[in-house]
Amino acid sequence: MRLSPVGSQMENEAKRRLKAAGFAQLSEREEWSGLEPGCKYFFTRNHSTIVAFAIGGKYVAGNGFHVIGAHTDSPCLKLKPVSKVTKGGYLEVGVQTYGGGLWYTWFDRDLTIAGRVIIREKMDGGVSYAHKLVRVQEPILRIPTLAIHLDRTISSEGLKINNQSHLVPVLATSIKNEMQKIVGENGPKESSENKNTKHHPLLLQLIAKEANCEPDEICDFELQLCDTQPSAVAGAMKEFIFSGRLDNLCMSFCSLKALIDSTSAEQSLDHESGVRMVALFDHEEVGSDSAQGAGSPAMLDTLSRITGSFNSSNSKLLEKAIQRSFLVSADMAHALHPNYMDKHEENHQPKLHGGLVIKHNANQRYATNAVTAFIFREIAERHQLPVQDFVVRNDMGCGSTIGPILASGVGIRTVDIGAPQLSMHSIREMCATDDINHAYEHFKAYFEEFTELDSKVKVDY
Repeated sequence: MRLSPVGSQMENEAKRRLKAAGFAQLSEREEWSGLEPGCKYFFTRNHSTIVAFAIGGKYVAGNGFHVIGAHTDSPCLKLKPVSKVTKGGYLEVGVQTYGGGLWYTWFDRDLTIAGRVIIREKMDGGVSYAHKLVRVQEPILRIPTLAIHLDRTISSEGLKINNQSHLVPVLATSIKNEMQKIVGENGPKESSENKNTKHHPLLLQLIAKEANCEPDEICDFELQLCDTQPSAVAGAMKEFIFSGRLDNLCMSFCSLKALIDSTSAEQSLDHESGVRMVALFDHEEVGSDSAQGAGSPAMLDTLSRITGSFNSSNSKLLEKAIQRSFLVSADMAHALHPNYMDKHEENHQPKLHGGLVIKHNANQRYATNAVTAFIFREIAERHQLPVQDFVVRNDMGCGSTIGPILASGVGIRTVDIGAPQLSMHSIREMCATDDINHAYEHFKAYFEEFTELDSKVKVDY
């Protein structure tokens, strides 16, 4: 899966792969009365969250769900509702920060825009509205740094960024824009310039070209900046991946591929009594509190609708199913940095190539406990897969994931894990090629073996 610029485009690629693998698309607006054992389905919410599931051939209502949960969003700069900025002889684009990005890494990069656009379409004498995914391929934006000659203290005091004043990308110069303004196929329309004063006509023209529409047919959009440099397998031994958005498209890709491959053979679901599921949520980087985030009822709704489609007369079956279920919360982990060794607790230093990292936190910033960690580790041991442990230093704060949100909101047993990486939340991140394969193999084994393993784990008896 190509590491797409935004969650909605990642979801579009996920949909393509799922359909090619025989997953049927459902709608949350319709009844799910026709679900069948041995069949595979998926649905999307807001085109930025996607849930795919395969129902075991021996599934009955009340059986468990074996879930891998991840998120599709990454820290970025998003265009403001009114993005038109003109100052100092430049056309600039107003942006707002999304999530906790390392914003200094966005300076002096070749940037473009991507996302979705709401288009007004004329059909059969009427009007309808559609959303389209767009990505301007060439670099059109840049956030230039200030010359060291004009900031002599930067070497001694460091770069100090004002997110409002300094993170404003340049689109063009005012004088060049006026000189090159041509009314026609490749230039801004006068009518568009008069109707929409929120954004530069030049920007609207670039968006319209990608959306195959006229600028005045653009009703609204959700667009973000992204780096134009493609992902690369790199390093002297070709052992690394350099890319944007590894957190968390890496785990999204590995989990989805594992689900597809664990259900692709003709008899792969014949002896499965549970439901194998991948849930990829939006808005994790800003707390998950949205209609399509992990804090929404999306997960509980899904479990309820699947259970109810097989037996709607027993309302207690859902509670039974949840207690038989298991969630792997998959979000990238902090690898040991060779230049900042003191940032890791000495007995918990995840290494690149070292396999998936099981995350622990006594204060429940991660939802792992002894039982869930054992189950996930046991699967690794059965397949000779490496696995690591991480605990944050006691004198440092700890991040969190969708794991505690879903564990507390749904009541599902959860283990928090992730592949180790460096440069987390930078515009350009880094992980190891081996760990991609470790994650995929671990997730695939989890789907194929959890039912049998869980039957041997005796807790709460």
